[in-house]
Amino acid sequence: MPNPDISEILRRVDAAGDGSAPSASIATGFPSLDKTLGGGLRPGDLAFLGGDVGSGKSALALAVALRATAIGSSAIFLSGEMAPDRLLERVLAIEGRAAIDDIRNGSIDDTARASLGAAAHRLRDQMPALDRIPFGGVSEVGIMLRSTPDLQLAVVDSLQSVTKKGSSQEEELAVAVKELKMLAIDASLAILVTTHVHQQLRGRSDPRPTLDDFGALGSVKQHADVVLGLYRAEMYDPGWGAQGGAELILLKNRNGPISYIDLFFHQRWLRFEDVMDP
Repeated sequence: MPNPDISEILRRVDAAGDGSAPSASIATGFPSLDKTLGGGLRPGDLAFLGGDVGSGKSALALAVALRATAIGSSAIFLSGEMAPDRLLERVLAIEGRAAIDDIRNGSIDDTARASLGAAAHRLRDQMPALDRIPFGGVSEVGIMLRSTPDLQLAVVDSLQSVTKKGSSQEEELAVAVKELKMLAIDASLAILVTTHVHQQLRGRSDPRPTLDDFGALGSVKQHADVVLGLYRAEMYDPGWGAQGGAELILLKNRNGPISYIDLFFHQRWLRFEDVMDP
């Protein structure tokens, strides 16, 4: 394997110094996160997004695939829990700012219908590929990803769905994490994986996810380049703070600082917004 081109690396440094995003970066579309990550994820990165049940992990991961595609990256979203048509309903809810239940039962007014129509028009040319996680573990996922031309970002929902038998056993999850990291490197693409946190967060004095909550025998903590914890205070104390407020906690960033990113979650639309995004 040839050594990296030093002149190309220096060109990227000069471009970043001029205020441009690094050319190798795959922006998530959430400005605060991209800024902290130095422009976004990069080819070969393995990132994890974890949080409590019902915190909105899948919705946020889908939003990353949508925003990355809108910016110009090639992305795919693989689900272990939803068929593509259900994913499309979520996409329309997020992009059209419409309640998912209203979309499913057809009870939308003229304003919402116009918004959905505009979203559908935009998405015709800015749509990530949507598919199911194939059976057979990471090796089958790798075959699918390598057969997708010019792919830059793969979002996998979730780690528990990518083991060969859909197992949540810690040993199998740890193996899957290592295999996903090798796949990201070998296929030269960024992989974002959602995961259920290992520990019970409710009842703790601070229910925010930590690195140790990701379990998998510490494999996520060791092998991931980026680890994100999603926290919504209203899930644990409904009377505290502003409804819809959310924190995206950058628990690990192999190539930069860790930080907190403020988000807002429109639950009816399954839509996350970066509060710093104008």
